[in-house]
Amino acid sequence: MSTTTRTTARTTTPTTARTAATDADLLRTAADHARRHDTAALLGALLPGLDGVELRALTDRCRFAHTALLVFPPDAGALRRMLAGAGLAVSEEARPSTVVRERLAARHGRDAAGLEVGILRPAVTGADGERRVVEVFALTVPPGSGLAGLAAHERAAQHEAHLGFEVVRPDPLVLRGLCALFSRHGARPDGGGYNPHEDGTVLYFAAPAGSKAGCPRIELYAPGDHRELLAEHLDRHRTGQPAEVLLRQLTGAWTTQALGAFTELGVPEAMDVEVTRSARQLAAEVGADAETLESLLRYLAALGTVVRDGGGYRLAPAGELLRADAPGSLRPLSLLYAGPFYRSFGGLTGTVRTGRAAFDRLFGENHFDHFARDPALAELFDRSMAASSRMFDPLPAHPAVRAAAAAAAAGEPRTVVDLAGGTGELLARLLTAHRSLRGVLLERPHVVDAAREFLDAAGCGGRATCLVGDFADVPPGGDVYLLSRVLHEWDDARCREILRHLSAAMPPHADLLVVERLLPEDDAPSLATAWDLHMRCNVGGRERTAGHYARLFADAGLELAGHDPLPLDARVLHVRKSAGSSEG
Repeated sequence: MSTTTRTTARTTTPTTARTAATDADLLRTAADHARRHDTAALLGALLPGLDGVELRALTDRCRFAHTALLVFPPDAGALRRMLAGAGLAVSEEARPSTVVRERLAARHGRDAAGLEVGILRPAVTGADGERRVVEVFALTVPPGSGLAGLAAHERAAQHEAHLGFEVVRPDPLVLRGLCALFSRHGARPDGGGYNPHEDGTVLYFAAPAGSKAGCPRIELYAPGDHRELLAEHLDRHRTGQPAEVLLRQLTGAWTTQALGAFTELGVPEAMDVEVTRSARQLAAEVGADAETLESLLRYLAALGTVVRDGGGYRLAPAGELLRADAPGSLRPLSLLYAGPFYRSFGGLTGTVRTGRAAFDRLFGENHFDHFARDPALAELFDRSMAASSRMFDPLPAHPAVRAAAAAAAAGEPRTVVDLAGGTGELLARLLTAHRSLRGVLLERPHVVDAAREFLDAAGCGGRATCLVGDFADVPPGGDVYLLSRVLHEWDDARCREILRHLSAAMPPHADLLVVERLLPEDDAPSLATAWDLHMRCNVGGRERTAGHYARLFADAGLELAGHDPLPLDARVLHVRKSAGSSEG
């Protein structure tokens, strides 16, 4: 679409220059808009992120049908004159507008029965030769009417102004697909309704923030009765309202504790994904109060953790991940987040005020020392780190790892050094994928024995050496160094210290792979945003942008060569020694 077309779409909509516009002005602008624009141009302007395939899918399934606005003539004659002044001819009587009447009543706290809103649809011919209409909602407001204040507010706000698209051959699958595509590009559900007078279903959306069409709302009109889909759409609109959203956010702690209790009681192990069991049966097995467990399961059913089936419950796929024996089990994370980290998050206000970790204030020591003193907590923490190991799946194919493996296969010994590598989950993946490589794992004393057991069980213990030490003891002479989810646990000064030890030990040819979540440079959604708060409150560390990490690397004589995506919103940062670095 050309820039000119988008500019036109932006500057000739019914909402333009609304401050001083009369109903007649707005009606002329709406008619002009309907005549000048076509389906593809408007969809591209409304949803500027659409790619070519998506735009074609939309234009195949819906067409620009109307431009709409709400006017407030003093009488029927004034309305006819306004229409004639805009070059619009009407031959039919107005039909009642159920949807707009109810929206007006809700906005202004009035009885809908006292708001007689009619719809007129004078036809125009678009620039593309297509027939479309100007959808005119009219509420008569005689001089001195008690509706004058309502009319003034609505005329200024233009809540009902929208661009309408009629769905061609609608069916539930097509309608759901269109709604999903609109939502994916930032359009938010904004009400709707079924008009029995016309047997048509209306779905309203608020236009996305980046829209260039200049109109705040979009309508999808589907001929026929689609009230089941309408109910889903209205539910999404309701849950997107500010008070509803805030209430859900305020009760987020309940979700953490509900999942934690579900896990700690062993309920996932007592359930099955296919077999339905009653709350009473489950309570007897896990030692819980049946009535209260029923309440917990109802709540978890609303979250999608379990499925309510008749008079009982079964595990949903998400709930299955809380079983101890599930591949990729998240049970350790549930217990950790609902346990010690939950308690310390209660001190977030103090962390925000002072910049110091709430965990340290609550437990009297940092989480590394606290967990090291408690074998059960230490094991839970190590298992929680392994629970996110899916992010490691692509790393055996990283070019630096494959190059080292190829050299080793050709007879040149190559070693992977994993610093603070936990129980060896990542190192085992690399050594298992590349039999020619050898490995070294550096860890704290209480972790090393578990790492040896894990590497032996993975079948690569004979090619791996486990060393006790800290970051001052980085083994020299490695070929690929790994630093996974370590730097985010420390402040900048400690990170520079760690990286300088690394740089001093790395040969000039060595590669360093750093696994972290990256804070976005803009406002894009990211798990790192939440983890940044978690690290500051519970660990004393922080998440960083790629640029921030690049500066830390540079301070240690290293340079960021690039970074690639990993599962669970993580990234692998590829780091090399800087040219002319004096480290080592």
